[in-house]
Amino acid sequence: MPRPIRRRLVVATALVAATAAAVTVTSSAGAFDSAQAARAVVEGGQAKNVILLIGDGMGDSEITLARDYTVGADGRLNMDGFPLTGAYTTYAVHEDGTPDYVTDSAASGTGWATGVKTVNGRISKTPGTDKAVPTLLELAQKRGYATGSVTTAELTDATPAVLASHATDRSCQGPADMAKCPADTLAAGGPGSIAEQSVNHRVDVLLGGGGKRFDQKVTDGAYRGLTVTEQARKLGYQVVTDSAGLRGVKPGRPVLGLFAPGNVPVEWTGRPAAVGGTDPQRCVTSNPNRPAGTPSLADSVARAIELLEAKQRRKHSERGFFLQIEGASIDKQDHAADPCGQIGETAAFDRAVELARAYAARHPDTLVVTTADHGHSSQIVPLEAAPPGLSSTLVTDEGQRLKVNYSTNTPGQSQEHTGTQVRIAAQGPQAYRVLGVTDQTDLFTTISEALRLR
Repeated sequence: MPRPIRRRLVVATALVAATAAAVTVTSSAGAFDSAQAARAVVEGGQAKNVILLIGDGMGDSEITLARDYTVGADGRLNMDGFPLTGAYTTYAVHEDGTPDYVTDSAASGTGWATGVKTVNGRISKTPGTDKAVPTLLELAQKRGYATGSVTTAELTDATPAVLASHATDRSCQGPADMAKCPADTLAAGGPGSIAEQSVNHRVDVLLGGGGKRFDQKVTDGAYRGLTVTEQARKLGYQVVTDSAGLRGVKPGRPVLGLFAPGNVPVEWTGRPAAVGGTDPQRCVTSNPNRPAGTPSLADSVARAIELLEAKQRRKHSERGFFLQIEGASIDKQDHAADPCGQIGETAAFDRAVELARAYAARHPDTLVVTTADHGHSSQIVPLEAAPPGLSSTLVTDEGQRLKVNYSTNTPGQSQEHTGTQVRIAAQGPQAYRVLGVTDQTDLFTTISEALRLR
């Protein structure tokens, strides 16, 4: 259904005026004059670059938990420092367009990637007719922008998939995974699996996990009999599997970084929540099961920006880049009711936010947006509470006890997403559009306007 964009812009303009008049704005450099700061970030104009950071499942509870544990209740994370903050709604739709109040990552990602809401499980296709809809990445490529996607999930997982593929079902990640997408197969004249589509799009930088998907063999078409990784090499990709390889890639050719067979291992570990709670615990901040040479999310982001910038310099292009970054396992550890894993991934994501904001401070023609795709299950509850589900008690960096509860599903089952609105914050050209309460699909308009994609 069409979005009331004009009404939203009128509301946003009023909020801009209010912001300039009254809001005290802070940045990584500290507090400064509110009117001057507001003017610097609420002016419209065109962006040369856009960096979109998605904390998967990173609702307000997940942000608060990471803040309380790592920097204290009175501290602030890097993502708390954006000058303009709003909230957006995340609901999916049924095939008839009626609301489905709790979204999954595929439908939510499709919302910001295409501006169109869809059914849960679908990747950048319409809800009723299952037709492909152009994505931000595809539009940016057509306008001459360099493009990149960095994730801690498999590169074929829902959030990275929404940018560079169109699939009836999110499970259709590799050539051997097409059971739910018969019309999308190469044999049926479709575009193939998510892995095949991602490399066929010649995205300049693809960094994440999912090596096992790219190791599957293509079953039809020009690359039949080759693995998707071999297909990528035929298309000119430099394929790397660790930090050393990533440092050694040369600008000018696309890069495919596959840092794990599945999801990239998490940074922190600890005891998961349990029925009746756990003894107070401190999180282990180095995961022994994370292989040496696995780049951090921030390291991958830093290299991605270098490569995207270098490509545009070599082309002598006036256009910059569009880069999406996902902290994927905030969600995955929430599903597992693992507070330490969840906090560690939020902290890793926050370091990527710090890097993106530092880049924007040097390049003020960069729009930086951070948000989530949906809310999740963790809740901070009183120490004396006796939740009926899973809970864990942590000892924070402040030396205080904090109890986390997970009760969105039966113990032993995967914890569920929630339908709450989530935070969205921004700085740079068109950042004013995140003010107030908007919808996920409005983020498509924000980025489209910033890069003049339409």
